[in-house]
Amino acid sequence: MTDWMNPQNFSEWFRRLLALRPILAVLLISGVTILELRFDWIERALGAYLVTTNAERPESGAIWEKGRQSLNARKTLEQIVTDRQASQREARNATSFKQIAANVASNQGVMLSSDHFRKLYLNLPREIAREILSPFELLRLASDGLWRRTYFKKAGEGLTVYLLDANNRVLKQLNIFPDLLPRLGHEEVASDGVLEDLPNFENRIYAAKHFFDALQTFPEEVRRTMVPHPESLLELPGQITRVGISDETGAGFIELGFEIVNASQHRLIVVQGQEWAVWRLRSLLEENRSGVEITPDAAGDRTSQ
Repeated sequence: MTDWMNPQNFSEWFRRLLALRPILAVLLISGVTILELRFDWIERALGAYLVTTNAERPESGAIWEKGRQSLNARKTLEQIVTDRQASQREARNATSFKQIAANVASNQGVMLSSDHFRKLYLNLPREIAREILSPFELLRLASDGLWRRTYFKKAGEGLTVYLLDANNRVLKQLNIFPDLLPRLGHEEVASDGVLEDLPNFENRIYAAKHFFDALQTFPEEVRRTMVPHPESLLELPGQITRVGISDETGAGFIELGFEIVNASQHRLIVVQGQEWAVWRLRSLLEENRSGVEITPDAAGDRTSQ
């Protein structure tokens, strides 16, 4: 038997290389290599096998982790875009600055047209509107023809407002502080009922005559801080019979409830007065309950304190 393991000389090496089996082995290896390079059948077969076993293999490794991160990032981005679109849509439908503040996320903002801002501004009570921006200043900006849009940005608990031109240059910056926001959305709306229906007025209900007698003893500018927009009370038909003062304060304001009787119907309208002024009025009313006569001199002494 030929010793294939230990050839003795070069001639024997050469004969063994030209034998049938080495030639067939070389041809087989060459054919497999050529087919792989041409058709990538090994990768395809391996890929098909991995697909069939994909459900059984654990989702671990760098590729899986990268895929999860990409999926989470895509979902987060889609949510951000959806929230931005919803916030912008709600802002465009807003009828008050308070609604805009409630719908704008922290450190984000919404863009409105200059005409929309003017409508929101005109819906504000005059005193509050002047605190935000003088109407004469707004007239000047509107008449210049440069103001095109308004950008609202949440700044902490308040709002920062930028009046912009067509190139987004800032023409005017306004700051709406948190203590002003509750007043922006307050609406003096009448509803059916009596003062006892509202528990915050309990034990603080006064006859209308006594209330307005006490109110009359204060100067006009102080009365305006106690009962802002008295014209709204005149718009409702009927007679004011009782007035309630809330025991709760919020952002420096206290609610006052006016009970109006028209025929047999009882209606309520609630307004907000400044805390410091309403407490002075209430103290005077409580003294009246104790038998102290309300006089202009008594109110004048309180005004000078």
